[in-house]
Amino acid sequence: MGENLCEENKNGNSKMQLKRTIGYFEGVCFVVGTIVGAGIFVSPTGVLKYSLLNVGIALIIWTACGIVSLMGALCYAELGTALPFSGGEFSHIKRALGSPLAFVYIWTAIFNKPASNAARALLFAEYATQPFYGECPAPELLKKCLALAVLWFLGILNGRSVKMGAWVQTVFTILKMMALSVIALGGIVLLIRGRKENTVRFENMFSSEIPNAAQLAEAFFQGLYAYGGWWSLNFLSEEVKNPSKNIPWIVMTALPAVTIFYLLVNISYLTVLTPNEIISSVAVAVTWAYRVIPSVAWIIPVSVSVSIFGALNSSMFTLGRLSYAGSQSGHLPIIISMLSVRYWTPAPAMIFSTVIASICIIPSDLIALTNYFGFSVWLMIGLTCTSLIVLRYQEPHLHRPYKVFLPVAFAMVAISLFLVLAPIVWTPKVQYIYASLFMFGGLLLYFPFVHFKIHFKLVDKITCHLQLLLEVSPVDYRNE
Repeated sequence: MGENLCEENKNGNSKMQLKRTIGYFEGVCFVVGTIVGAGIFVSPTGVLKYSLLNVGIALIIWTACGIVSLMGALCYAELGTALPFSGGEFSHIKRALGSPLAFVYIWTAIFNKPASNAARALLFAEYATQPFYGECPAPELLKKCLALAVLWFLGILNGRSVKMGAWVQTVFTILKMMALSVIALGGIVLLIRGRKENTVRFENMFSSEIPNAAQLAEAFFQGLYAYGGWWSLNFLSEEVKNPSKNIPWIVMTALPAVTIFYLLVNISYLTVLTPNEIISSVAVAVTWAYRVIPSVAWIIPVSVSVSIFGALNSSMFTLGRLSYAGSQSGHLPIIISMLSVRYWTPAPAMIFSTVIASICIIPSDLIALTNYFGFSVWLMIGLTCTSLIVLRYQEPHLHRPYKVFLPVAFAMVAISLFLVLAPIVWTPKVQYIYASLFMFGGLLLYFPFVHFKIHFKLVDKITCHLQLLLEVSPVDYRNE
């Protein structure tokens, strides 16, 4: 599968492989930029709503979600330093639990992740166009065209230059964190002034009704959704400089920083708005801005667009690496695993993932269906943490520059199992059955085309033509 079907690439003694261009600072910006999307700006109401407006419990849940995300990221850090290859969860599941489960993961991700990117692009288009239409809704066609333009701009950008993609991510992460800092510092200033209307929500934080177990679990779901993306670093392990040192430090910097910012921002919201105002607001940060800094309140809506753009850039970047790794393992067409001979980037993988995301933009129902694949995210996280435990016993002599405390991995497996089963048990819907059938239905393709390697010569001809058209070459695998 890995042979060159056309003329061999001739680059002297240089090896065709991804280059290590992501340093510590770029890595921190990448993780933070992936986690911090529109949610914390637009509508952080879910945690407060399901906490029954109990401010103290809501803040504890935000903290607990940050701790769980850090635990998961530390588990991934061990895997990323021991096996520093592109593909994230796919690579680890394949190594520890076998090829079939890895195929189920990539089969699900090929549908779910591009649809999520399409949703982000449409949300960006919504916020970018709305100022020009005032209270009237922007035309759907305009939003879809802008969403497509953004997808292809980022797809081409990341397909041409890893450094440029990382630079864009760094700039947009700094911009969105500056906006969060404005909100956080504004709250701190108001609290220091000590006015009664700003501090009243914190005087008896736990005085409201205590939520039951089901409501606490739902609030936990909402909080963890806002931390989504903490697993993204492992998708570019192959491109991180000195991964054995940088990956753990990136994780231990990024996750605590996001947790602290999330807490400060939520406290700031509560200094200005009542809990009822927060859960009824469509865009909490915008409402906050018009109350506190009305003369420059436009900064926050712009920051929402910036935040979405940055999160979309990192998501596009990671999805390309996932497709690239899947193709290297023979789970996707070989052309996707090739690198551009001009830019030394996985350009075919970026094109592949961008095309699928573009298709998802056209029908709105397709994006809506991705909501029912939410449990699959935690299923794969659970399988990845299980992979860590299995590898500890299967490969005890594997070089591990960083080792997480093993009970942390067991706790993550238990949490993942709960988060997979809870929505199915509490709110059973037929869509969950369809999603499960789709996930494991991928095995119908796995056994003939991957396991038994059924092959068609026509595919070789198509691959050859695409290789010449795109000017790409097979990689030289690392020996690390």
